[in-house]
Amino acid sequence: MKTLRIKNMVCPRCIMVVEKTLEDMGFEINDVELGLVEFHEPITLEDKAAIEKKMIPLGFEILEDKKSMLVERIKNAIIELVSKDVNDLKITLSEYLSSKLQMEYKALSKLFSTQESQTIEQYYILQKIEKVKELLVYDELNLSEIAYKMNYSSVAHLSNQFKKVTGLSPSHFKEIKANKDEIINQF
Repeated sequence: MKTLRIKNMVCPRCIMVVEKTLEDMGFEINDVELGLVEFHEPITLEDKAAIEKKMIPLGFEILEDKKSMLVERIKNAIIELVSKDVNDLKITLSEYLSSKLQMEYKALSKLFSTQESQTIEQYYILQKIEKVKELLVYDELNLSEIAYKMNYSSVAHLSNQFKKVTGLSPSHFKEIKANKDEIINQF
């Protein structure tokens, strides 16, 4: 096999960790992206076992069955979507996933819900809120700009969804972060 599907790769840092680990193990890699490693040469079952042994302590897992692989591809597609400028999206999430994964959304949705005990939409909202938290911490955009960037219909819609997921308003979240930073800077 020349490719491996890896679970829990969710960001560029994960890609760097997996790539570095595999290079340190002596593997030549063609490409590493969210959830996928493509090797220059086929790897053996022994190689795969050695890779898995290195990946597990790092929080990654090699995927074996097709259902788990597809769920991971759905997650990675959503993460990629959220990390882009979502506001450029002119199609619905269901259309985006169907197009990206070349499958009917209904089948994707059913599989995801069965495997993950949450809907694709719930997962998408959680990923969007994580991105909003990141943008709030960077403090480069105001809430209106964040709402626009993340394709919310209004600041109120963003605030309501943020509070529903985190239990905090965006401004309270930002305030808590600022207080933590202030305490840390005192030392």
